[in-house]
Amino acid sequence: MNLKHTIAFVSLGCDKNLVDSEHMLGLLNAAGFTLIADESEAEVLVVNTCCFIEDAKRESIEQILEVAKYKEEGACKALIVTGCMAQRYKQEILDEMPEVDAVVGTTSYDKIVETVSEVLKENGVKVQNFDTIDREHIENMPRILTTAGYFAYMKIAEGCDNKCTYCIIPSLRGKYRSRPMDQLVNEAERLAKDGVSELILVAQDTTLYGTDLPGDETLAKLLRRLGQVEGIEWIRILYCYPENITDELIEEIKTNDKVCNYLDIPIQHAADPVLKRMARKSTNAELIAKMTKLRKEIPGMAIRTTLIVGFPGETEEDFEVLCNFVKEMRFDRLGVFTYSQEEGTPAARLTEQIDEEVKAKRKDIIMTIQHEISEALTHEKVGQKMRVLIEGKLTGEDVYIARSYQDAPEIDGQVFIPFEGELISGDYVDVEITEASDYDLIGALI
Repeated sequence: MNLKHTIAFVSLGCDKNLVDSEHMLGLLNAAGFTLIADESEAEVLVVNTCCFIEDAKRESIEQILEVAKYKEEGACKALIVTGCMAQRYKQEILDEMPEVDAVVGTTSYDKIVETVSEVLKENGVKVQNFDTIDREHIENMPRILTTAGYFAYMKIAEGCDNKCTYCIIPSLRGKYRSRPMDQLVNEAERLAKDGVSELILVAQDTTLYGTDLPGDETLAKLLRRLGQVEGIEWIRILYCYPENITDELIEEIKTNDKVCNYLDIPIQHAADPVLKRMARKSTNAELIAKMTKLRKEIPGMAIRTTLIVGFPGETEEDFEVLCNFVKEMRFDRLGVFTYSQEEGTPAARLTEQIDEEVKAKRKDIIMTIQHEISEALTHEKVGQKMRVLIEGKLTGEDVYIARSYQDAPEIDGQVFIPFEGELISGDYVDVEITEASDYDLIGALI
């Protein structure tokens, strides 16, 4: 193998996909390949794709075509497509995109080195690598973090057993498979030794963790053990399904100083008829009760959610229920998607599909409601003291960028700190909030 072969990576989609990309980068680096950022200079280009909704599918296709030009204009000798879109459309990609040399499935990313090596033999054969969809996670693989060195995503499980009617993930990622707790603790210890102080736990449903393992392993017990890892300061939990947020989990978040009082809870809707057609397991009343309990039991609890508007059959009355729910719950963070009719899902076959213009209008209405809520919530924080994590500095200004425990990276707000001295990215400092905008805060160093 020519150890001077250069490789550039493009990772799309969710942070769970990003973890797979980081393992592939680690494997390629360990095999002697040279990792570079400039796609035009790379001999091998890998696009790790997403196809969760139509927009993600379109972005993946556009990205593949964008880098494919480097076969003519750059140094590219091999173009490899991995991830969810490769899993879902492997034959279509090879048939309709002649520039693509190989496709690798969601559970076969450990085969990336042999895939690249096979393609570089220049024998003209298209390469496919697809393992069983329910394959267990491969432990102790090399990994190169592409996030800032002080935080990392940790995938605690793979796959999904929920049967939400709009979602294709179970067919692309397989059944729910929790990783053994000891392995997760070992990984956390390795990450901490490498300088990571914030662990962000991810899975299709983090709250299901351990239910498929022998014994009584739970997310709460995992948090307890991770909280004992030296060097870890913050543990953040994403993708919590509301019905699986147990009293044990609430108590652990409340009492474990390292677990951020922050939960990402994708509820998708609040009207019972829509929730039923989505095959979601919570009702409107149960959602209200769960959010109310979280805020009552855990001081300063920040809740993020995501919603889908325009689901088939969503009536004006259903949408009004959702609007009132958003107003009542006053979520700290909220994102909205318009329903995407995904082939192969039960929801795609439902009658009463809703016009795209109506979907877009409903999304705008929800976001307008949330904008007012967010503005009010940020202004309520003026005068409060917060511990924040330094993330960088505005170019050419004496202003640092930070995050509070209420802010997950890239999707939530920021705290800006005017300061003429030197602060180091990855450090935790205390600030007093002096000003607020719609989504962000300004703080003075204490």
